[in-house]
Amino acid sequence: MELKNEISTFESYKDSFIKLLLDYSPKLLAAILLLIVGIWAIRIIVKVARKIMFKREIEPTLVEFLTDIIFWGLRVVLFIAVISKLGVESSSFVAILGAAGLAVGLSLQGSLSNFAGGMLIILFKPFKLGDVIEAQGVSGEVVDIQIFVTQLVTPNNQMIFVPNGALSNGTIINYSKLHNRRTDLNISLSYTTDIKKAKDIIETIFQSEPKILTEPKPTVIVKELTDQAIKIGIRAWSKNEDFPYVCSYILESAKADLDKAGIEIKPVIVETNKL
Repeated sequence: MELKNEISTFESYKDSFIKLLLDYSPKLLAAILLLIVGIWAIRIIVKVARKIMFKREIEPTLVEFLTDIIFWGLRVVLFIAVISKLGVESSSFVAILGAAGLAVGLSLQGSLSNFAGGMLIILFKPFKLGDVIEAQGVSGEVVDIQIFVTQLVTPNNQMIFVPNGALSNGTIINYSKLHNRRTDLNISLSYTTDIKKAKDIIETIFQSEPKILTEPKPTVIVKELTDQAIKIGIRAWSKNEDFPYVCSYILESAKADLDKAGIEIKPVIVETNKL
């Protein structure tokens, strides 16, 4: 008797399961089909959007940012559409998703600040990939602009990650924004120096190196008369990529040529932009 009851119960469960499966299978198949077609469509849309933006010569960093937004935005829409096909109430799910997003946002305020900073950098473009900048006490070449951080490589090959929130709210020195850069050097000479002779020697150095631009014209000035020395200011222009070499060349040549002329150089004070 008990065995018959168990068999009857099993048959009842089996019939209910089969009925549920038959009733639910169209929704399940439709949801799976929608998911497959949606994933394929998202790939096509993102690919086409990327090509259009590159054809219009939009900044590569902005292209990556916009394609990421399109990609994840469409995936969220697809996810909501799929669960709606399965019979889940989408309005309730969206409300839950919104509440969860608010909770996550409150707990990640610092990250949101960096996200907003990344958007400002991408939109207003204070610098771009390949530029040499100085900000937040560090300097280097910009190798990647991400949503939360900007990556710099220093001249001694160190990778630095600067949070975009602090970067967008602070002072940024962009050494690459303009094509040319001025070398500002100060050399202290003895009071026994013939100033005109010293200036002529340095001006000859300008003429001997083609990487020193003739326009704007390089200059040598008497900048200051201190208690112990005559401070000579050297101002020479060069292309950005030649700046470190020009600084070194002027200092090295000035030392050699002034020594040869018997002009005494006091302790050198170099005041120049970082290399």
